[in-house]
Amino acid sequence: MKKMLPWLITILLAITLIAIVAVILFNTIWGDKSNDPATNAANSANNVEMKVLDADERVEVTSEITDIKTNLADLEYIGVMGFAFTLDDKSTKEDFDKIKDIQIKPIIIRTLSDMMPDELKGSKGKDELNAKLLNLINKKLEEFSEGKLVNVEITNYIVTKL
Repeated sequence: MKKMLPWLITILLAITLIAIVAVILFNTIWGDKSNDPATNAANSANNVEMKVLDADERVEVTSEITDIKTNLADLEYIGVMGFAFTLDDKSTKEDFDKIKDIQIKPIIIRTLSDMMPDELKGSKGKDELNAKLLNLINKKLEEFSEGKLVNVEITNYIVTKL
């Protein structure tokens, strides 16, 4: 019996490790994708009822932040960007305009400061940036307003090496 005890412990340890790895892989492959910014943005926007807006109505619910200048995660690169934010109604836009310089701009700057220039290349990179901003700004906007941010668009985009 004393000779079999190390073998039994080794076999039980191997089975336990295989089970742990299997659970981790299962959760990674088929688990919740809540960390995906595009999925979060889609879920956030799904809660908002979109109606077709004419040009005047769109201007009434859209706010702009222009000329945001910040270094990217690679300090040799600087980004200069402008954004248009579409909100769900006029009152939300008014609340957004009150906090955009003191709450929204810092969110944008922090988000850009964490991104590498390669992450912003192409439409996929810009869509991911828009999705991240939509999620982060909606969280902050919930503190001040009942409404939601519906869409984020990049209106000006320059990333250049210093």
